[in-house]
Amino acid sequence: MTRAAVFDVDGTLVDTNHLHVTTWWEALRQAGHRVPMHAVHRAVGLGSDDLVAHLLGDDRDKDEDDRLSAAHKALYGQYFDRLPALADAGRLLRRLHADGWTVVLATSASGAELSALRRAIDADDVIAATASSDDVEEGKPAPEPVEHALELAGAPAERSVFVGDTVWDMRAGRRAGVRCVGVLCGGIPRADLVEAGAEAVYADPAELLASLADSPLA
Repeated sequence: MTRAAVFDVDGTLVDTNHLHVTTWWEALRQAGHRVPMHAVHRAVGLGSDDLVAHLLGDDRDKDEDDRLSAAHKALYGQYFDRLPALADAGRLLRRLHADGWTVVLATSASGAELSALRRAIDADDVIAATASSDDVEEGKPAPEPVEHALELAGAPAERSVFVGDTVWDMRAGRRAGVRCVGVLCGGIPRADLVEAGAEAVYADPAELLASLADSPLA
């Protein structure tokens, strides 16, 4: 029976969370919103619409949402040619593929952004599928992105593991019924990831790769 190793991308495989913080902060600042960077950081991992709602509240001018998202995309797009993969991210995916796991990405990124992230990881030959924000009605922390990834892999939840770096990832994985692994390279504290559902937490892909034999991905 197929088993799936599902991975978030931003902050998990590619070192982009703080780029997102800076570019969202700037997009909000340009529109006249003063949102602290620490608040933006905690919201990274949500889809654009949910992130804006989380930061500005339900009483915001919702007609502005698309402009904020477009501003963020334009600012973040300046980095597409130099997004840095985290250490051993590609090696981890290749090792899991060699061990018989079906590797699937589940990310709020899509289009040119997703293409840039995949170029950074440089492991397309072992990535079976990608569940992007274009494929689901609700993003994380709803379970739909993880559930769609499992559908693409043809794997049941009980034989699957989701690796991510935010509380939104852990909540989505838990609601989808998969085992959850957290990584600290996105900047979220270990205790927060555990509280949100992480069964195990590692510093980054390199530590997870080095610890595979004793991990939920053994």
